[in-house]
Amino acid sequence: MEVLQYIVYGIYMLTVVGSILVVISENRSPIRSLAWVLVLVFIPALGIVLFYFFGQNNRKIRRLSSRYKDWEEMDLSRQLIEEHHSNTPEKFVLLSRLLSQVGGAILLRGSKVEVFTEGEEKFSTLLEDIRQAKKHIHMEYFIFCNDSTGQKIKEALMKKAAEGVKVRFLYDDVGNIAVSRKFYNEMKDTGVEVRSFMKVRFPSFKSRINYRNHRKLVVIDGAIGYIGGMNVGDSYSMDPHWRDSHLRMQGRGVYALQFHFFRDWFSVDSSEIKITDDGYFPACDVESDNLLQIASGGPNTEWPNLLQATLSAILSSKRYLYIQTPYFLPTESILEALQTAALSGVDVRLMVSRKSDSPYIDPAARSYYGDLLRAGLRIYEHQTAFIHAKTMVADDYLSVIGSANMDFRSFELNFEINCYLYDSELAIQNKNIFLKDLKACKEIELDTWEKRPWWKKVIESFMRLFAPLM
Repeated sequence: MEVLQYIVYGIYMLTVVGSILVVISENRSPIRSLAWVLVLVFIPALGIVLFYFFGQNNRKIRRLSSRYKDWEEMDLSRQLIEEHHSNTPEKFVLLSRLLSQVGGAILLRGSKVEVFTEGEEKFSTLLEDIRQAKKHIHMEYFIFCNDSTGQKIKEALMKKAAEGVKVRFLYDDVGNIAVSRKFYNEMKDTGVEVRSFMKVRFPSFKSRINYRNHRKLVVIDGAIGYIGGMNVGDSYSMDPHWRDSHLRMQGRGVYALQFHFFRDWFSVDSSEIKITDDGYFPACDVESDNLLQIASGGPNTEWPNLLQATLSAILSSKRYLYIQTPYFLPTESILEALQTAALSGVDVRLMVSRKSDSPYIDPAARSYYGDLLRAGLRIYEHQTAFIHAKTMVADDYLSVIGSANMDFRSFELNFEINCYLYDSELAIQNKNIFLKDLKACKEIELDTWEKRPWWKKVIESFMRLFAPLM
């Protein structure tokens, strides 16, 4: 018996040591590598399981990229929406060029954009747009709850499908794991085409569970589009303590949303769709003089383009940069960029919630406060609402609204999508939204922050070690 115990223990230790060697040999970020080594050393049994399912070097997994094939139809759609006459915005020329060259985001001119900060208004408008749909509705959400809000949207989609409108519905399999199959089967029975993104089932469980589709977008008749931070659920539409931001657009910007929806749809459904048919990219009027780019990022891309775009936006700002994010777990590069901007005299402000919906993340996020406050960055915690908005606004010109949080998961693991708007009027509107939210915030002062209890500092420092894994 003792011999068997020694053999089992030996195999166990070899597995732990082998996993650590795998982490080191992959030459990933030293911070991320150290976090995994700590997990494997201090909680080896659980650490091995976590590493097996969540610790793979995602940018070396070819199977993810293979799901996004270079479809001939997608090449055609790019030609349909390509613009050669749009001038690159001078104020953020490096950002727009980066998004174009690395992320393939086409610069589009002339979209009418409406900003929603209240879920009730966003969902009532969305329901009306769905009711007016004539040809097709494309919907993609990370979370689509089976509650009163979800039921209203679901019933509207089913009604339109029964009327002959082509309805395609894409949901994330893990994000909606609590939703019963009956919910989706009822949609299918009325003609809604329902697909799940990266369905997590054995034996593919290990290779898929860590890579989630965090995007939220809708395209109606190729003419109206939605993008932003709001999922579908009562929390987003009815809870007064939930603050989010979302966009509704008309014009050529909708073409880019259509393009990204089809890329995601083709990754889970290889059936033939002629995108030149049925008015998927209909002719439209120029609604304004603004410019925008829709950029998607994920583990299937060669470069972390949304991370790089965030760095470019931070370092391109000259006068001010205001940021809202529900989870603040910055990479070292983001942390240093924020410090550099603040030390350069840019008015950099960060708004988060006093208490998020993930209590284990809060102390890790607060561990970064001191580094930023000492550089001159101003930090505000909203006292009454959970800030779920993912926004940036800079220099009365650039606005960014989308699905990506400012954390490791959004930049490295999730499939995300952001809208980059180059327009003074919209930027001033988004700046005013930020300043309005400030009224319910408490600013974190450096002197007060450094005097917090020692035990809080210990917890924050300890949780920061695992920030790259959250």
